[in-house]
Amino acid sequence: MLGGAGILLGVAAAPAQAAEVSYKTECIPPSISGLPPVEGTTKVEVTAPAEAKVGDEVTITWKFVQAASKNPDVLDLDKDTVKPTGTLKAAGAQTADIAMEGPRSNPAIPKNSDMKLSDMTGKLKLTAAGDVTLTPDAYNINVSKPLSTDTKCTPKETVKPAATIKVTGSGGDTGGTTGGLPTVTPTLPTGLPTLPTGSATPSPSASESDGNDTGGSTTGGDGGGQSDFTGKEVSVPYACKTPIGDKNATSPVQINAKKDGGSFDLTVQFKKSVMDSPADIPADSVKPSMEVVLGGSDKGTVHVEGPTNAEAIKSGDPIEIPDLTGTYKPGASGSSTLSPGVLTVKALGTTTTCTPTKSEVSLTLDTTEQASGASGGGSAASGSGGTASGGGLAETGSDSHGALKALGLVAGTVVLLGGAVFTFLPGRRAGG
Repeated sequence: MLGGAGILLGVAAAPAQAAEVSYKTECIPPSISGLPPVEGTTKVEVTAPAEAKVGDEVTITWKFVQAASKNPDVLDLDKDTVKPTGTLKAAGAQTADIAMEGPRSNPAIPKNSDMKLSDMTGKLKLTAAGDVTLTPDAYNINVSKPLSTDTKCTPKETVKPAATIKVTGSGGDTGGTTGGLPTVTPTLPTGLPTLPTGSATPSPSASESDGNDTGGSTTGGDGGGQSDFTGKEVSVPYACKTPIGDKNATSPVQINAKKDGGSFDLTVQFKKSVMDSPADIPADSVKPSMEVVLGGSDKGTVHVEGPTNAEAIKSGDPIEIPDLTGTYKPGASGSSTLSPGVLTVKALGTTTTCTPTKSEVSLTLDTTEQASGASGGGSAASGSGGTASGGGLAETGSDSHGALKALGLVAGTVVLLGGAVFTFLPGRRAGG
């Protein structure tokens, strides 16, 4: 029994080794931040058994002696919001990519202080006798708040092995294995949020307005026969203010109406925009609305709005703005026009406003004045779309329809995150 215990103790007490290696690193901030790649120096200490046998599964630890970053004077990072993942290369007698992962465990990181990253661990099952070297490779840093963003860091020079395991014995399993925790390979966003394809069927004649068109057909608006009115899809140019400067955006918009007594139920749809979310967006955090501008016989605006996003939206997935709905109660009799007006998006305590730079009529309705109707009401806008009220939203559109390219909340927040997490010291910005 004592002999057996001695054998077990001998295995448990196998010597461990810890060795440090440093290497030049390039990190790519989230693309939405607008920041260029930056370079710094990463120092890593790798701990692994000095000796082991074929068939053993060993645990390896990656400790950041120095992360290639410093939190600049932009944003404080909260406690337990930073999570590192990476890859450790095994070579020599056995080749494998070892997935390394650390917990989301960090102290609060004030502005203008060193980044603090948790230790990462991974496992490797040994399959061949001989020397197995362990070399740090690429790693990723994820910041979870206020939005989830990833930055991928890769070596910019040949990295020396940080540790070597002497593997003895023969037989056992064949072939390499990564083992251990799952590899996390983040994908940086290539675009910005997708504005939706609406649910209503557009008019077959929908096309961009030349500015003189009166919008969709409204024959029978007050005649009692027709009840559904399909507006014309118009391309609306917006001027928006963002935390990273003024931006222009163009989005196709369509206004439809359904007669309800003397009033009309309106539905505003954003169409044909094709973009992806630049970051993870929590559920119930995006609330869009618009002021539809009245013209012709009537004046004022009609408020329409949509529900918040029901589900969280992952980075890289389309983000849809739902149909915006509201009720138009005419304030004048005659022929009244409806045009897309000021667009507002509220998200996570941030309000962003975009103002059309050109008025485009999407729908014309034959109306009969209703008591307390829109004409002469207290609306701030009258035929022009109103005035932007700061905040910050949207980037420029695509080359075709130039679809609305950002929620200001996302752009502004991720810019701050990008700047906070990846200003690298020592070193220089990549490419000078």
